[in-house]
Amino acid sequence: MAVDYEKLVAVMRRLAIEAGTKIMQIYDADDFDVKVKSDDSPVTEADEAADALISAGLRASFPDIMLVTEEQSATHGTSGDTFLIVDPLDGTKEFIHRRGDFTVNIALVEGGVPTRGVVYAPAKGRMFYTDAAGQSVEETGDLAPDTPGPTTRMSVSNADNDALMVVASKSHRDQATDDYIGKYAVKDMKSAGSSLKFCLVATGEADLYPRLGRTMEWDTAAGHAVLSGAGGSVVRFDDLSPLTYGKDGYANPFFIAHAPTVDLKDS
Repeated sequence: MAVDYEKLVAVMRRLAIEAGTKIMQIYDADDFDVKVKSDDSPVTEADEAADALISAGLRASFPDIMLVTEEQSATHGTSGDTFLIVDPLDGTKEFIHRRGDFTVNIALVEGGVPTRGVVYAPAKGRMFYTDAAGQSVEETGDLAPDTPGPTTRMSVSNADNDALMVVASKSHRDQATDDYIGKYAVKDMKSAGSSLKFCLVATGEADLYPRLGRTMEWDTAAGHAVLSGAGGSVVRFDDLSPLTYGKDGYANPFFIAHAPTVDLKDS
């Protein structure tokens, strides 16, 4: 299936910004509803409102492409290696605690590989996406839905293995992660929530992001696409083979996102 990347990128970008506006209206309110899903993870009215907006927009523009979205469990039983995948609000805990490190994530997976994606952090005003050619850019300016602003090409660092910058999860750090990070010569550590960790590697602000914890494909696909478009890679933790998508149940194994010059250590 031939995908019109110009149209796709414009639609993904616009829907992410519109969803971000809706999320921030709820974020800035005095109170909002929080429910608990069957897997004990929280969901807010912002997740549901953003999901409704994005999924309606994608289905209208790309009715022939399969859609998988976190908030619609009926889509989790689908299977294919080419699909659109959405996490309308990644970092719900960050949102609930008003920490700002949450993102809107929309991606296209083709042949099991995330090829185009957008990661928008509305509370931080940072917008990362792959352009029609697959090159990753960060957009600045007022982020108007229908008018793209100035963009800067993103490129991973030329990592110095004697002084690496590592980014790790804010809410999912554990001893296994710390033990693995301890195998490297680390200059400094950053913590970040949600898919922003991929984007920090993609901009060269970090060199390495190991994730030794449960994630789903909708958590990672957009950030993976942005990192790939900046020259980086995401590999499985167990055998360092490329992380692929369209897996049964859309669950990920542990993984490592990195700049290509990082000398990866065995698990």
